[in-house]
Amino acid sequence: MLDTSKLKADSLVRAVRWENRELFLLDQTRLPGEVIEERQETVQQVWESIKALKVRGAPAIGIAGAYGLLVALREKLDLSQGDFMEEVRAQAAYLDSSRPTAVNLGWALRRLVKKAEEADDKSPRALFEVLVAEAEAIHQEDRMLCRGMGVHGAPLIKEGMGVLTHCNAGALATSELGTALAPMYVAQSQGINFRVYADETRPLLQGARLTSWELQQSGIDVTLITDNMAAHIMSQGLVDLVIVGTDRVAANGDVANKIGTMGVAILANYFGIPFYVACPSSTIDFDTAHGKDIPIEERDGDEVCEFGARRTAPPGMKTRNPAFDVTPNALVAGLITEKGIIRAPYVETLAKTFQG
Repeated sequence: MLDTSKLKADSLVRAVRWENRELFLLDQTRLPGEVIEERQETVQQVWESIKALKVRGAPAIGIAGAYGLLVALREKLDLSQGDFMEEVRAQAAYLDSSRPTAVNLGWALRRLVKKAEEADDKSPRALFEVLVAEAEAIHQEDRMLCRGMGVHGAPLIKEGMGVLTHCNAGALATSELGTALAPMYVAQSQGINFRVYADETRPLLQGARLTSWELQQSGIDVTLITDNMAAHIMSQGLVDLVIVGTDRVAANGDVANKIGTMGVAILANYFGIPFYVACPSSTIDFDTAHGKDIPIEERDGDEVCEFGARRTAPPGMKTRNPAFDVTPNALVAGLITEKGIIRAPYVETLAKTFQG
């Protein structure tokens, strides 16, 4: 059993908060300069918050989507039973359209729709209570998933190690400890001394703005580097382990994560550094056989043409801005899950662990 009283991460601000049946999301686009929480008044606001990356990280997006469906439905309790169920399905589909790559969003929304469809009492008010309970269950389950990944991944981190991570897969991306950062928080609570190198993660700087801030707040020794410094830092023998998160894992173990992750995996493979991916079972997509079938979100090119508030590219410049890339399973030393570390061959081991 994990003693959370020793986890300094417990004091971190939460990405998603559900209190008195109101949804509050931390606006992560303002970090680290400002810590601002926004009450979500409408489903349109929730959709925009997810799309604009005010809330981000696959587990947090799933939790926000589940609560977002409640925001959409709470003013529709006087509809007929049939019309209310139509709204459940329509609003779930609307929220699911906000971001395509993270599997948790669609997973959570489908789970709520199915729960409503299977309920005995179909009256809108009764269905709404069923959906509230299910959304809260998803939130609590994610806390336990994070703790499980932390417990199983912490033994990988040894005294004096250097650990590199890319993007943000910590408390800000989930309900509590995070995915990739969970083993770090658990190792810290066990008195293990180690250092973390955080890639800045262009173009939206989630590593610089979020991961470095989060780890600094928790007291973990963290050093921020630009993305193109990773190879040099590895070549100096400063990195012993890489742990990243993921937005979707295909049935064969291919991993979709923030753009730049595949490059880190290739570098780690070249330098003989183990590359691990932390993923809760909710992020494993058995309906997608291979990574090539994962939809990759393409974002506005202005994100590439700007740094901060300043334009850094010529007017009219053509851009590409894929938000994610897919790391082949051959580069993954193991998947850190709440049930333990899963290793190749992933088609067999993932199915046996989570479908057997």
